Order: sequence, then structure tokens, then C-alpha cells
Amino acid sequence: MTTLDRITHNPAVMGGKPCIRGMRVTVGMIVGMMGTGHSKTRLLELYPYLEPEDIDQALTYAAWRVSEREVELVDA
Repeated sequence: MTTLDRITHNPAVMGGKPCIRGMRVTVGMIVGMMGTGHSKTRLLELYPYLEPEDIDQALTYAAWRVSEREVELVDA
């Protein structure tokens, strides 16, 4: 798996949601904007403090999270 060194979790920033490099930009915001048709180029124009790698890692992180599966543990 790719290293996700740009994705941070801090309870004091955005309630602990996964963010980009400790900023108040969440993975969910990036994925949501991409999902509604914004291009990477447009995101970089709207948020000039972001870098292309930030968007790539946000999408990689989101894909990894949705591929996880929760399994209910049953007491034996």
C-alpha cells in the first residue's frame, strides 16, 4: 500500500476527521468535490495551499477505507 503521510488525524482538528497535512481540509471534502465534478486542477485553483499529492492521497485513503469490511464479533 502507498504511504499516506499526508493524511492526518487529530481530535483537535475537524473533530478528528482525516485531514490533509493537519489543515482544516478533510478527505471527505476533497472526495465530495471530485464526486460532484470538480477536477484536480480546479481544486488546486480553489485551494492554492493544496498540492497534487494531497488530492492523490485523499483519493487513495478514501478508496482504502471503503474497501474495509466490518465483521461483527460474536461471544463464544
